[in-house]
Amino acid sequence: MSESNIATLPLPTQRATTSADLVVNYLAQLGIEAVFGVPGGAIEPLFNALARSGRAGGPQLIVARHECGAAYMADGYYRETGKMGVVCATTGPGATNLITGVSSAMVEHVPMLVITAQTALPKFGRRALQESSCTAIDTVGMMRHCTVFSSLVSHQEQLESKLISAIMAAHRSPYAPAHLSIPSDLLNSPCPPPRRIHADLFSHDFKIADDAAIDVLAKKVCKVDTIALFIDGEIGPAADEVIAFCELVNAPFVVGPTGKYWVDERHPLYRGVYGFAGHSSAHAVLTEGRPDLILAVGTALTEIATGGWDPHLLNTRLVHIDQNAEHFTRSPMANHHVCSDPGLVFSKLNKMVLKALGQGKRWRNCVRADAPVNSLGTRVTLNAAARCEDNSTPIKPQRLMVALNRALPQDARIYLDAGNVWAWMTHYFVNRNNLGLVRSGMGFGAMGWGLAAAIGSAKANPDVLTVCLVGDGAYLMSAQELSVAAQHHLPVVFMVLNDAALGMVMHGQRIAGAEPIGWELNRVNYALQAQAMGVPGLVIHTAQQLEEVDFASVVKSRGPLLLDIRIDREEVPPIAQRIKDLGNSQQ
Repeated sequence: MSESNIATLPLPTQRATTSADLVVNYLAQLGIEAVFGVPGGAIEPLFNALARSGRAGGPQLIVARHECGAAYMADGYYRETGKMGVVCATTGPGATNLITGVSSAMVEHVPMLVITAQTALPKFGRRALQESSCTAIDTVGMMRHCTVFSSLVSHQEQLESKLISAIMAAHRSPYAPAHLSIPSDLLNSPCPPPRRIHADLFSHDFKIADDAAIDVLAKKVCKVDTIALFIDGEIGPAADEVIAFCELVNAPFVVGPTGKYWVDERHPLYRGVYGFAGHSSAHAVLTEGRPDLILAVGTALTEIATGGWDPHLLNTRLVHIDQNAEHFTRSPMANHHVCSDPGLVFSKLNKMVLKALGQGKRWRNCVRADAPVNSLGTRVTLNAAARCEDNSTPIKPQRLMVALNRALPQDARIYLDAGNVWAWMTHYFVNRNNLGLVRSGMGFGAMGWGLAAAIGSAKANPDVLTVCLVGDGAYLMSAQELSVAAQHHLPVVFMVLNDAALGMVMHGQRIAGAEPIGWELNRVNYALQAQAMGVPGLVIHTAQQLEEVDFASVVKSRGPLLLDIRIDREEVPPIAQRIKDLGNSQQ
């Protein structure tokens, strides 16, 4: 955040009178408009401060139906705004209910301020109701395992410095949640007026470029004839520079399951997804093309992205480029590592490549440059391609993805919940921009994440369509949060893929030859359930019905819509590699 923006940040006109007001004033100066949480006795002083703030135009409270959902909403808020998510809960079970949502944010590198209450200080160790001090259920200790900073504020004089420390810790690379536990009597205590802060001190993203390592990389690039790129993670603003490099050196590129949403998959050099639910054309780039160099960009080299750490990717031809040095622990065999911001790396590298081109250097494409274009408009090899145009009922999930490609506006924010939705979207949905508008929690893989994260995103930006794709199993874990979207008139379309099954469990057991157990769900009309919560609901039986939905009217109506989409549960998702990895303990 630039210095020029700080003076225009919203500030509540209500003068701070308590420590809770001081906290909320800091959030206001950071430009944070919403705090997500669930009320409770010990956290009430913070809610009082948020009530005063909301009336004065500062941060306002959004009440979730479960604390874990509140954390997911804060996650979605960050993904839409780039501003730190803020979540709060009361002591005891309120704090412990947060842990899964906070853990997901930790794995996904989401900056989040987690504020939990404590029983009043004089009650510590006396078995007060919902006590979670160090002498009871130690929530500060629990949070240390899923945050980068977790501390009890034991004196009013500590509050401001610990608050600053927590905010700064959340914004250190890699981003992560930070936790403060504040006793209720301290939240209510008088405090001095808040300082005028420099918000850029907290959230400034320091970009580092290792010029020496980039020079070595440039020499390697100029010595070889063929190059391929593996793009994963949220490379964000680096996407343009990375793709420009591919074009300069004639390099095909493949992506990880999260990297695909940062590239235009219609690009002629694109060859598909590597790893989970991937394409054989992507695997062929490395196995048949055998490029002289493989540049792995912005990737943590996770199991799901690399197809179980496939040696065709992880070998001595690999150059690993990432700004998180911890990720290099998974590429010790690589011949070079560049610990720098990928955008800076490729900006510098492209200048060096242009110079080499001017001196006559040329690179060959290691795979067929004229690969045929499939019905989705990409040069990837699809599983069961005929299903993409199959109009039978129940709806084939492959056909559903084609319908989404045709029906959704290009600026829609799409949130994917855990389950077979990941696989269907990864393999059959075609991303058409490099803006990262399709978002998932694939790092931690928590069911129920997508529904609540979509609500947090829509609260941050109600002027665009937000879509949540969720299986019926994951939906049942968090369906109560639908009422939050209704209460706040948020334009979210919840698409429930209804097959009365935990689909990934069912197909995983079949593929692995395991006992068929625990996967079947009862038949539910989710459209009627939504209507009971005041949300319009439709049952979708055909792909044509979905393509006829007027998504633009959802944004205009300022309210949610639920689509109960009846899909064919017998269609096998492209998850065979994942099941194989689960059974291979040697990896």
